[in-house]
Amino acid sequence: MRKLVVDTSEDPVTLDILQALQLRTVNDPWLPRLKRFECKGATEMFVPFIPSFLSPKTTEINIVFAKDPPMVVVATMISRLSSLCLNLEWIVLRDLPRDPVVTEAVSEMLLACNRDALQVFCVDSPLAEEAQKVVCRLPRLFHLWVVVQGPTSLPTVALPNLTVMDIEYDNDLNWLQGFRGAVLEELESVTFHTESDHIGDFIGAFESVALTTSVQDTLSVFRFYTSRPWNPNYSSLLSFNQLKQVEIDFSCGGGCSSRIDDGTIVSLGRAMPKLEVLQLGGTPCKTPTGITVEGLIGLACLCPHLSELRIHFQATSLVEAATRAAVLIPSNEPVVQRKDCVLVDLEVGETPIPARSGLTVALMLLQIFPRMLNVKYKNREWKTVAETVRDFRRFGGFVHQSSKAHLPLVVFNDRPPVTPYQETQSITKVPVGRLWGGRARYHLRNIDTLDSLLEKCHVDRR
Repeated sequence: MRKLVVDTSEDPVTLDILQALQLRTVNDPWLPRLKRFECKGATEMFVPFIPSFLSPKTTEINIVFAKDPPMVVVATMISRLSSLCLNLEWIVLRDLPRDPVVTEAVSEMLLACNRDALQVFCVDSPLAEEAQKVVCRLPRLFHLWVVVQGPTSLPTVALPNLTVMDIEYDNDLNWLQGFRGAVLEELESVTFHTESDHIGDFIGAFESVALTTSVQDTLSVFRFYTSRPWNPNYSSLLSFNQLKQVEIDFSCGGGCSSRIDDGTIVSLGRAMPKLEVLQLGGTPCKTPTGITVEGLIGLACLCPHLSELRIHFQATSLVEAATRAAVLIPSNEPVVQRKDCVLVDLEVGETPIPARSGLTVALMLLQIFPRMLNVKYKNREWKTVAETVRDFRRFGGFVHQSSKAHLPLVVFNDRPPVTPYQETQSITKVPVGRLWGGRARYHLRNIDTLDSLLEKCHVDRR
């Protein structure tokens, strides 16, 4: 057997079975040819038997511990890993208890490993000082997840093959200085976690050290997670033009802390034309703040590969733009075809939306993001928007620019695949500024919303 996956939550192994296996094999490994051992939900009863599965042939270990495992039992097992598996390449230990006993065991295990073999080290535990020096200079390491606790000064990092880095830290930022002038030639993804009450300008601090390395040319993923309120300085990300994924998650609890606006989002879009995923802030809250229709259009123009978006924005601005029968193009920005923007998922959370404006908002969003498929919401007022987007997909409809003005043009297929809307089959073109239905022609300036406009043309919304 080359690979073993044990899930104690789904396939519980009884103590009697484990003891019987241990007696039968005495001191020999149960699976002498096992290369990869993976365990999910390792319990207090199961942890002491883990070493019996391992052998000198085992090179990959991935263990997720159950809630509150006993520290001494876990530490004893960890301390044996490097002696049982002589050439470990992958070490993944998640949900470890935070305790000095475990920190010492993990550190000793790392120091005893074959450093030239180790490629993945993802351990949910702080390290002793000597182990910190080792983990910063592993020649073949390409994936690192480490916990930095308290005032910590790292040596200058030299990880020439590192591509993914995940760091959990507390209040102190001294450890960042270890990355000043670091050798990180292949680094593509960084993720940071903290529960500090004083995050400050972390992005600015990261930028100041990252620009002393080659990270500016290689970094494609930046993630930052905290459950605390925070007002990030997004301008410090403008130097990283290769970014494809930006996720910055913070809380709006106790009052909205998002300060994103049109100018900031357009600047980010211009600096990061390769963006595919953009999430700024946690789930949007009920506060009517954030970017407007101008910022959304700027983002669509500047980031044609964007497929997933979560951001605070003002739905009211979409309604206002529709009732003006015009779409605002950001100043000094080129007008590009909306079909070039591939956004599929839009998360709106609890974003406020004007009453009875769901269809208007949906049509405006479909003009900006014509491939949009999913609207994720918590505010029930967005149900109409989500259903309208879904109906467009059922109809095979799409939205494109009018040839004479920047007006969204809705086009339905003549023979929709699913057609509960019999009355709409005769309607082939529906401009936001004008609706063509037989001989009927209406000007949006005389209509409060597109809901009433479509109602006048007898569009059945069942």
